[in-house]
Amino acid sequence: MTADPTGPAGAPPPAPDAWTGQRERSNLATLRLMRWIATTLGRPVARLVLWPIALYFLCFGGTAARASRDYLARVLGRPPTWVERYRHIHHFAATVLDRVYFLQGCLCGIDVTLRGGDDFDEALLDGQGMLLIGAHVGSFEALRAIGHQRSGLKVAMVMYEDNARRINETLQALVPNGGLHVIALGRLEAMLQLRQWLDDGGVAGMLADRTLPGASARSHLHRLPFLGRPAAFSDGPFRLAALLRRRVMFMTGLYHGGGRYELRFVPLADFRRRGAGPAAQDAAVQAALQHYVALLEGLCRESPYNWFNFFDFWAAAEEVPQVAPPPAAP
Repeated sequence: MTADPTGPAGAPPPAPDAWTGQRERSNLATLRLMRWIATTLGRPVARLVLWPIALYFLCFGGTAARASRDYLARVLGRPPTWVERYRHIHHFAATVLDRVYFLQGCLCGIDVTLRGGDDFDEALLDGQGMLLIGAHVGSFEALRAIGHQRSGLKVAMVMYEDNARRINETLQALVPNGGLHVIALGRLEAMLQLRQWLDDGGVAGMLADRTLPGASARSHLHRLPFLGRPAAFSDGPFRLAALLRRRVMFMTGLYHGGGRYELRFVPLADFRRRGAGPAAQDAAVQAALQHYVALLEGLCRESPYNWFNFFDFWAAAEEVPQVAPPPAAP
């Protein structure tokens, strides 16, 4: 079992149990086998295979299984039962399987409902594109289901170079012709590419609930309360939105079991206003980050089995000094 290697930069060297230090359990051959099962045998049969897979990782998942148990204890407020632990891992396995269908543009009996769609459509009307900030909660790929209703919608994923290479390998193994556009940050031309993508009315998604080693001068880590204990969050995605002067919207695709997904959109911030000084911009960035973390915590409590960060999410915060909030804008 593996979680997506995506997230913003701006973190100190990871703690021993950080997600970047964990060996990937799945490999390309396994992913290609999953693709074959999904496309050849069909979704009903493929879902039957998930039951023994989830049971195996519950029993032998090592660090990931322990992280799942510890997270559930935190969000539920008590030690989880074995059934609850199994359900958590099975939810993750089911969303990995369904990526094949989403990336192929074939819903195959998957029912996707929409919440906050009016806010999403309104944000697209100005033709300036927007950034969608998500998390390792549910399925970001479920966004592609909107493409069946909104022809011409262009979606790209934004991530850093090493992550882009790994996720491209993963997607190539799952869906060779999936057509997911990836913008790899780290070079000057990448920023120009992202700006052009947005200027053409496209949307670009980032997952903002992980941090990477290698500090960035343009982003900072913040220790924010999350499920009862401080956790480290980077403000990098929001500083990027402020630099590009774009709207920011929270997006998630919650998995509700079987073939049911719920796409949810919530406005986070609007950085299109020009003329704001550095202090006002810092305050706006931190307000957006705090809103994001509050939304994320609310989703975890509402739908706890959709959280797919299988590592000690709170460990990195111990290395981050507490930063005083910027002064409020005049």
